[in-house]
Amino acid sequence: MLRLAVLVLILANAGYYAWYEGWLRGVGLAPTEQSEPQRLQQQINPEQLRVVRTSPAVQPAGTDASNGNGNGNGNDKGGAASSARAASSGASGTGAAAASTPTPTPTPASAPAAEPTVCLQAGAFDQKQADALRPVVAAALPSGSWSLEGTSIAGRWMVYMGRFADEEALDKKRAELRGRKVPYDRPGPALEPGLSLGRFSTEEAAERALAALGSQGVRTARVVQERSDATAYQLRVPEATAELRARLESLRTELGGKTIRTCS
Repeated sequence: MLRLAVLVLILANAGYYAWYEGWLRGVGLAPTEQSEPQRLQQQINPEQLRVVRTSPAVQPAGTDASNGNGNGNGNDKGGAASSARAASSGASGTGAAAASTPTPTPTPASAPAAEPTVCLQAGAFDQKQADALRPVVAAALPSGSWSLEGTSIAGRWMVYMGRFADEEALDKKRAELRGRKVPYDRPGPALEPGLSLGRFSTEEAAERALAALGSQGVRTARVVQERSDATAYQLRVPEATAELRARLESLRTELGGKTIRTCS
């Protein structure tokens, strides 16, 4: 049975091939002819065909590009449209190329090197000195380049002996203190001639020191206030250039001889 089926299939394929190739045309079996020479003869007029050059620009509507028939006009219009598309494509390509080209970044001009500066200060000044100094500095230095900064200073107390009548009395007291092994020093110009037996930040501390000295035989000492609570002012120029430093140096007389130094 299988052999019969294979034989039938081979015969069917052979018959189809003979029909397709037209070998059975003599018995009326052949495929339909696809070519129609008579239609080609009706469509083509060789004597009316010619080659024309298309203009790169699109021609206005209604203008004939040639004197040929309808087929010739159609060819000219198609060529013009192709030229327009090519021109548009070229313009787009040029625009895209221009857009893709990176814009060079301008190199910024190098800034001039900054002039070196240093922080300078002078002081300290009391309230009266600061009030007199402020307008002088304002006239000599630019606004905002300087300041007078105040710092609170606590009062100071001293265990003091004096004032003595003369240098002889002072020398006698020094010898007495050395014998009792009590240290001393000079009290400062405002309390000369005299002796300081110690300086303290509070009056209570000075009183305790005085009581301790009493146990060592010191009888004539007393507690005095060496300095009251006050505000000390520092003249400060935080970014002084060479020019500002020269201006500041010119104010030495107004600064009362205070040293101009770098900021601490």
